[in-house]
Amino acid sequence: MAADRPTDATREPLRPIVWTGGAIRAIDQTLLPGRVVWITLERVDQLVDAIVRLAVRGAPQLGAVGALGVVVAMDEGARDGWSPAHLDSAIDSIRHARPTAVNLAWGVDRVRPLVVQGREAVLAAALKICKQDEAANHAMGRFGADWIQTRVPGKVRVLTHCNAGALATTAWGTALGVIRELHARGALDVVYADETRPLLQGARLTAWELEQDGIPHLIQPDGAAASTILRRLVDVAIIGADRIAANGDTANKIGSLGVALACKDAGIPFMVAAPESTVDVATATGDDIHIEMRGEDEVLAWGGIRVAPLGSRAHNPAFDVTPARLISAIVTEDGVMEPGLGQTPGARQGSSTPSR
Repeated sequence: MAADRPTDATREPLRPIVWTGGAIRAIDQTLLPGRVVWITLERVDQLVDAIVRLAVRGAPQLGAVGALGVVVAMDEGARDGWSPAHLDSAIDSIRHARPTAVNLAWGVDRVRPLVVQGREAVLAAALKICKQDEAANHAMGRFGADWIQTRVPGKVRVLTHCNAGALATTAWGTALGVIRELHARGALDVVYADETRPLLQGARLTAWELEQDGIPHLIQPDGAAASTILRRLVDVAIIGADRIAANGDTANKIGSLGVALACKDAGIPFMVAAPESTVDVATATGDDIHIEMRGEDEVLAWGGIRVAPLGSRAHNPAFDVTPARLISAIVTEDGVMEPGLGQTPGARQGSSTPSR
């Protein structure tokens, strides 16, 4: 029973990545929920592989992993006698492992200038990014819950897409952080978690996190989301983001756009929760966001077994872009803005201090 679980105040938060002193230790998210397996990443090729195959994933987590990855590269270079050019190339391979999520490049770029100052300077900056991410997640959770509660009376029914929980960050979560905050306030009724095809991050990861916290939830096919929204079974949709353009357009897991369109038609709020590091002012609009295309086998096969005709090909974009006009609110650790009302990532609604 949920009542037997540790309270939010006493439970140690899930931290899916940790620094061991010489390597990144991370939960292999490809094996959840069946097995919780920790992997050790002490070489650049291991880290890049983990990022590409989504063993480590989620925009804020990739920012932290990118920063720590520079330390991994420096350590490997010191062991193997790399030249400065070889080290630069290795750091570049981490930076470009996933092109749509801006946080990976952001994390690398935050610490890379410190390489000339030595390993300890880079490590201190990387660990600071991890600590700041957790604090930011809690802040945006409070901001997001405040905004929702001023618009939705009583207990809230939420729809979410993909995984934007602790597993996508260093701890707590972005979109799922808002949901956790509503739950802690006794203001949450139920969560509809989209399964998130083709890799089922909603069914495997979000549902696992919700179950761990004793939060009532229902897993639904992605194709059911629009119907659930238009049937008035939910009051708000909350998702994360991998990149937010200067005009407020956001890139997130494929299928997010359909949720936003249904919310617009139903007249219910569509919220994006993401850290400030996800805002990319150098990207003017969503049209300028590079959409990662993933392997065809993710769609054509399941569990290594071909399920589509041999002559069939697959279209497998990992992300889509939701125009700012469809977004009711973007919440970051700095506050809330409302793109649908013309606010841009440079304008904030409310104070700079979250409510306690």
